[in-house]
Amino acid sequence: MKDYADQADPNMSLGECSTQRQLSQQGIQDARDIGAAFTTKGIPVSRVISSEYCRSWQTANLAFGRYDKKDSRLNFLPYEEYTDDLVALMKKNVTPLLTELPERGSNTVIVGHDDIFESATGIYPDPQGIAYVIKPDGRGGFTLVANVLPGEWAQL
Repeated sequence: MKDYADQADPNMSLGECSTQRQLSQQGIQDARDIGAAFTTKGIPVSRVISSEYCRSWQTANLAFGRYDKKDSRLNFLPYEEYTDDLVALMKKNVTPLLTELPERGSNTVIVGHDDIFESATGIYPDPQGIAYVIKPDGRGGFTLVANVLPGEWAQL
C-alpha cells in the first residue's frame, strides 16, 4: 500500500490503482455517507469532476454513482515538496474549476486533493474527507461558504 507523496514515486501510474495510495475503509464509508446525505437532503448535483487518481474517482463513484470527468488539473504535481512556482502553477490550474458557475439550480462536486485546494485558497483541508462549499461569483472569484466533515452532511 502506498502512502504520503505517492505522486513523487517513480513507480506510481495513474492507470494502475495498485501503485497509488488506496482509500481506507473509513474513506469508503465516508464517501457512501456523503452520497446518502446528498440523496436524502435532495442536494442537486449536475456535474462530478475528479482528479485522475484512483482514490478520487472511486470516492466520486461511491458517493454519487459516477464521475462525469477526470481532470488532470486536479492531480498532484509529481513532486514531494512544492516550490512557490509549483504552488502558483497548481493555483493557476485549479482556479478555473473553482470559479466556474454550476448549472443553474444545481451544484458541481469536485473530488481532489489537499495540496491543490490549498494552492488556490490558502487553506489546508484537514482532516481528510473534509469538504468545502464554494460559491463562484461569476467574475473569476469565489467565496468560501462552509466546510463540512463527512459525518456532518447528514445533520445539515
